[in-house]
Amino acid sequence: MAFYRPDQVMQEYLAVQLKRLAADGRERLLESVAVTWVRYDSETPVAGSGVGAAWADQRLMYPASVVKLIYAMAVEAWLQRDLLPDGAELRRAMRDMIADSSNDATGLLVDLLTGTTSGPSLQGEGWELWQRQRRLVNDWLKGFQWPELDAVNCCQKTWGDGPYGRERVFYGEALENRNALTTAATARALEAVMTDAVLSPPACKRLRDLLARSLASEQRQADPENQVDGFLGAGLPQGSRLWSKAGWMSQARHDAAWWRTLDDSPTLLVVFTEGAACAKDETLLPELARQLAAFQC
Repeated sequence: MAFYRPDQVMQEYLAVQLKRLAADGRERLLESVAVTWVRYDSETPVAGSGVGAAWADQRLMYPASVVKLIYAMAVEAWLQRDLLPDGAELRRAMRDMIADSSNDATGLLVDLLTGTTSGPSLQGEGWELWQRQRRLVNDWLKGFQWPELDAVNCCQKTWGDGPYGRERVFYGEALENRNALTTAATARALEAVMTDAVLSPPACKRLRDLLARSLASEQRQADPENQVDGFLGAGLPQGSRLWSKAGWMSQARHDAAWWRTLDDSPTLLVVFTEGAACAKDETLLPELARQLAAFQC
């Protein structure tokens, strides 16, 4: 069961927009995209109060840097339980992981969350313990008992060149153990952060501060990796406010976004796309956001 109330009109509208985008030279789009789209009536919505629609929202996909949203939530959860010492270096890594999508910062935080480090291959009991520790974030996610989180996998660092040593072995020969999320799981996690429905209100506010994106053209031009251009934020109406976490690599272009328009009505939209064609397509996500933001019920 979805964490929002399904809306048939929204569902039909979403399908029409995806098919229109597919017909515009994107032949395999319908098999390569997943979407969760939720709208809220209240200026201060509570979790589970939205209405929405979806496309392939239960399909597990490699999340690229969107997984950093989950790791940021886990860091705040560990801090609340006194499992991590707070400090300037941890906060710097959190900022760099979310605001700048740093893989190096993510690697440090995954090590802190799990008590593991990268290095050469391990054997025997040490290897078994390392793997159990690396699954601690997955164990924490299961504690929410959200059906959207049942099959997700958040246990790997994010990379530039790729994993080596024990990290590569942990991925599995066919990469069967790499990170995996659905748009439904990502959307529910982002909604929880935006509505204070997970962690403490101060912790959720810290996460929201990290996720905030500027839509001002001068700031975007000053930061070529701004996580707005080529992603959902680029298609939003003028005057919108945006919180988001994008993911991009050679075979994926994703974004998880929450925005408010001038009338202050919130929208949640998570879009995952896979394949080289989608990864290179800098107009797909902005155009889909533009069309969904224009929806009138």
